[in-house]
Amino acid sequence: MSRKKVVLITAGVVATLGVATAIAVPAANGWLENRHQETSSYATGAEAKSKRPSVPRWLPDDARSVRYSMKTTGGERLLKATLPGAKPPARCTPAPASEAKEIQLQADWFPKDARGKVGLHCATYFGSMDGDTLYAWQHREDLVAGERENRES
Repeated sequence: MSRKKVVLITAGVVATLGVATAIAVPAANGWLENRHQETSSYATGAEAKSKRPSVPRWLPDDARSVRYSMKTTGGERLLKATLPGAKPPARCTPAPASEAKEIQLQADWFPKDARGKVGLHCATYFGSMDGDTLYAWQHREDLVAGERENRES
């Protein structure tokens, strides 16, 4: 085989490997980042709490259209629910946005700007109301602190 053919074949192989790497690495990173995230939908708050023990107990049973996402390797959570009467749950208190921790999970149904709209603190969750829809999230550190507090009381 001539030297020119060897160079062309080598260049073709290197280019093919480069393209394959450019496609495979981001796909693998996305899979690694999301492989421990589970997302579920429930008709009511009661159904969500009965089927998923990690759904917060303060979520009203009559909440509707519940979306819940959680990291199985930590305490990160996202919650979206339609609340009757557009009233926050009883265990939620006012909270300034400055106290809210970062949102560690992503979901296409959860607003990316939710942290800046915080107005509620519901046990270990931060949240906000948008009309009759509650958006809330839990930071992994808050889950650990909440579990410690429950053990000590």
